[in-house]
Amino acid sequence: MSLRQFEYALAVAEEGSVTAAAERLRVAQPSVSQQIRGLERELGVELFSRTPTGLVATAVGRAFLREAEVAVSAARKARATARAGADELVGELVVAAQMGFGTRQLPGALDVLRRRFPRLEVTVFEEPSSAELERLCRRGVLDLALMAACEQTPDDAHRLGDEEFVVVLGPGDRRLAADRVGLRELDGEAWVRFDRDSALDGVLLGVLRDNGLTPSTAARVSQTATAVRWAAHGLGAALVPASAVPQGHEHLVRPVFPAVSQPVIAVLRQGAGPGETALLDLLRRETWTASAPFAPVS
Repeated sequence: MSLRQFEYALAVAEEGSVTAAAERLRVAQPSVSQQIRGLERELGVELFSRTPTGLVATAVGRAFLREAEVAVSAARKARATARAGADELVGELVVAAQMGFGTRQLPGALDVLRRRFPRLEVTVFEEPSSAELERLCRRGVLDLALMAACEQTPDDAHRLGDEEFVVVLGPGDRRLAADRVGLRELDGEAWVRFDRDSALDGVLLGVLRDNGLTPSTAARVSQTATAVRWAAHGLGAALVPASAVPQGHEHLVRPVFPAVSQPVIAVLRQGAGPGETALLDLLRRETWTASAPFAPVS
């Protein structure tokens, strides 16, 4: 088995077809097919099943791919460490952000990082689930994770600041006339909520529980921008981090009282290299606790 075969198998799993995987890898389709067949012969198992919608990993294939992901990630880190010079960073940096947190701060830090180290390839993705982020951190798949502090926060986590949460209301809502909206004023409100395993939905449930309010679900979404837009159309209220509010919706947003905020942390992989350290330093320089610029409607 080779790392190339691992990379090909991961690409096929992510793309759902050999053709799409070959295009992404910039290799010929027969090469990908041959490598996958050779890998299955060597392992003595079938890694993928054909379905009407494309190739899907089998149960044993999913188990194999989890380990392959770790191996490929470790190899990339090893190459990056070996090639890193004193004044230049090369290689790949894999960053995950918990959905809704650091929406404003992370792009600014990454922009500076990439201009400073143009040969450093940075891959960023959002992950709504706290449990999945913790699993990826433990397995060493991520170089840096940006997330809300929780009960399982590692002892070596780096505190960056706090994300203030705000409520999004529909046009013409009388509560928009105030500087802040009291949580008690939201009693009986229907909510645009997030997926059940999302940290953002956990924040809403905690806020409602602590204030003696009963959750009422108008809809569930998987993205903060969607939650804001649907709340802006009057479907229901949404509770989101202030930095995640898309431009053009500020007039429909208000902080709440008592104030709701979540500590934001950065978790680095064990034996973090210079790329992760540089990004952490840039994130610390970002503004995390500034008040949200939301003015009442006159």
